[in-house]
Amino acid sequence: MKVRTRILSKFISDYRSKGIRYTICTDIEKDGMLQGPSTGLYKEILEFNDINLIASGGISSVMDIKELSQIGCEGAIIGKALYEGILNLKEIGKLC
Repeated sequence: MKVRTRILSKFISDYRSKGIRYTICTDIEKDGMLQGPSTGLYKEILEFNDINLIASGGISSVMDIKELSQIGCEGAIIGKALYEGILNLKEIGKLC
C-alpha cells in the first residue's frame, strides 16, 4: 500500500469506526483538469476500507464514470465537466 493510500485509509477507518458510511475523496492534482480520475487511488482505498466512496477530480467522460462504477465507487462528482458542457445530464442518466 502506498503511503498516500495508507494515510487516507487510516483517516477513513477512524471515521468509519464512528459510523460514517460515505466519503468523498478528491484528488486535488486532478481536480478541474478534465484529464481522467485517479482510478488507481480510489481502487486502493476501496480495497482497504468498507466505505461508500464518491470520487472527485478529473472526471471528463461517461467512460470515466463507468470505470469508477466498475471498481466500486458509489458515485462521482462531475462539476467542471458538467459546467463546461463536456458531459450532460441526459448522457449520464443513461448509465442508471
